[in-house]
Amino acid sequence: MGKVLQEAGVVKSVGAFTNAAAKKAIQPGTYTLHKEMSGAAAVEMMTNAGNFLTISEGQRAGQIYAAIDKKLGLAEGTTKGAAKSQAKNLGLPEWAGTDPSIKDPLEGFLFPSQYSAGKGTKPEEILRQMVARAKDNYGKQDLEGKAKELGLKSPLQLITVASLVQAEGRYKHDFDKVSRVIYNRLKPDNKETYGLLDFDSTVNYAKNTSTLDTGAVSDLRQFKDPYNTYKIKGLPPGPINNPGMEALKSALAPAPGPWYYFVSINENETLFAVTNEEQNKNRERYNKEHKKGTP
Repeated sequence: MGKVLQEAGVVKSVGAFTNAAAKKAIQPGTYTLHKEMSGAAAVEMMTNAGNFLTISEGQRAGQIYAAIDKKLGLAEGTTKGAAKSQAKNLGLPEWAGTDPSIKDPLEGFLFPSQYSAGKGTKPEEILRQMVARAKDNYGKQDLEGKAKELGLKSPLQLITVASLVQAEGRYKHDFDKVSRVIYNRLKPDNKETYGLLDFDSTVNYAKNTSTLDTGAVSDLRQFKDPYNTYKIKGLPPGPINNPGMEALKSALAPAPGPWYYFVSINENETLFAVTNEEQNKNRERYNKEHKKGTP
């Protein structure tokens, strides 16, 4: 790391940086530093918690914009406005979505990580860091080839699947199987959900809400929105959050299996089902288990 900083003109001495870094814990992330800094000053900037913003896996773009506003002490909506006006200048990959029904073109490209966000940083600078981190991580995968192999139309659809895995899979150890459920529901010969994903997470995204009670299925079927997978067959137009690498890897390599349904009973047990009848029995168990814990 010291050699990279020296070559970039940030520090003069690799040794000074290395000595200072030995006394601190530098976390993986993206850092904005100045030219011609002392090794100690560079380490201080890289380890001062006040200079950083941490984005968790699965956060929506709107949540991230709000977090940036708060971190930088900006008026509410400032970062959202910057994202809207600067979207084409933030370095999105060529395959990023251009469908006008996509609610936010940056969704799926604000990669979960730690970012430099010191005083005076502009919101678009942080967004550019996030997009660059996403491109770097996505670029290490054969997204185009894997998309074709999995029957998807584009790399963006792979990121969309990853976002669904992130939202629907409550526990990471279930991600591979949840991914398989998604691909099984997308199959044209699916006789269980007939091409519909039927995911509450997409309804919540469409309504900008977060609730377990999305209402009766009969009502959801009438809700008109391109992200409503109870009404629209196939994938939504774009990602519904910003997934982490675990979710992406599960989207790239789903577990083999015949499942169309699942319900998480607790942290250690998720029940997967092939038929709706089997799923109803699993739901009965879920209701009994959670009723026990009701005071």
